[in-house]
Amino acid sequence: MTIALFGLSVLSLIIWCVLLFARGGFWRTRCAPKVAAEAIEAFGAWPAVVAVVPARNEADVIGAAVMSLIEQAYEGAFHVVVVDDHSTDGTADVARAAALARGVSERLTVIAAEPLPAGWSGKVWAQSQGIAAVEARGLPADFLLLTDADIAHPPDAVAQLVARATIERRDLVSLMVRLRCDSFWEKALIPAFVFFFAKLYPFKWVNDPRNKTAAAAGGCMLVKRAALEEAGGMASIRAALIDDCSLAARIKHRGQGRHAIRLDVAASSHSLRPYDGPGEIWNMIARTAFTQLRYSPWLLAGTLAGMGVIYLAPPVVAMALGPLGWPAWLAWAAMCCAYAPMLRYYGRSPWWAPALPLVALFYVGATVASAVRYWRGKGGQWKARVQAPAQGN
Repeated sequence: MTIALFGLSVLSLIIWCVLLFARGGFWRTRCAPKVAAEAIEAFGAWPAVVAVVPARNEADVIGAAVMSLIEQAYEGAFHVVVVDDHSTDGTADVARAAALARGVSERLTVIAAEPLPAGWSGKVWAQSQGIAAVEARGLPADFLLLTDADIAHPPDAVAQLVARATIERRDLVSLMVRLRCDSFWEKALIPAFVFFFAKLYPFKWVNDPRNKTAAAAGGCMLVKRAALEEAGGMASIRAALIDDCSLAARIKHRGQGRHAIRLDVAASSHSLRPYDGPGEIWNMIARTAFTQLRYSPWLLAGTLAGMGVIYLAPPVVAMALGPLGWPAWLAWAAMCCAYAPMLRYYGRSPWWAPALPLVALFYVGATVASAVRYWRGKGGQWKARVQAPAQGN
């Protein structure tokens, strides 16, 4: 038994060495670099931008989100389209009131989404409705800002995104916005959400046109309109539940080559959505975790085994073997070092890092729950919609 546990600890240590030194430096948390004022002033004419905001029962947050958009300090043409996706809480009225309160109602258009057709996920359908409204109303739009109804942006967000896309010739620029991290459960569980995402999609690889890795964060995606149309538009990802990464893959891999996209963690753009209890975070993970595994029980089994070896084995073996389990102690230390930058980004003490194995166990449980929901015909549930395809489809 001792030999087996020692071997497991060595395996875990090897994996952590690979993750630290050969996984695109995923653990390094760097905010999107600020475009210099001199570079911004060099723009002759700013391209036109339209923000498309899908919203379904978001009355508690959409006012602040819309306010942050209509108050953008952007010198080019800029308009906001909110798509009310059959809300029952007055979402549309709150959005209109936000623009009216600032006396800029002309900068906002609110439309009602048509009934959701078969084969479309709710958010993607709402986004496509917003883009269709841009075309129908003749709104100038060189870029589309696809952002969520619970995201607040700083006044220079659009200018910075457009400048970065133009200067670096990127077809898609996305920010992983700062999720709310105020309650105990948010402090305990939210930093790991971004950490695991970055491990799956190392930002350095995403930002390299030579690398096939593609990802984006759905809360903030600025996409060149021509590139989106060339990639097949929103219809090309109509059934996607993980719509952001699906869109990034379509944009980066369209045609015969790979195109430039960019993903960073945001310095100031942030989510307004609270997660005051573990159940809300559990549901956020369970909604798409099994989708990420392509609904495969084999990939699920592999994921559970991998998470066990990478996150659970180091503390268990270290405590079981004591000094004899030195590889496990080193693996646990490597884990803590990798997690520390994300904790710092969220303003958390590095003393939270040793608890990452417990957090990983929570995420494993939510992933299993995601599979169970799918097998019961309730996969991809969000805002009272079951969106994952039925088994056998």
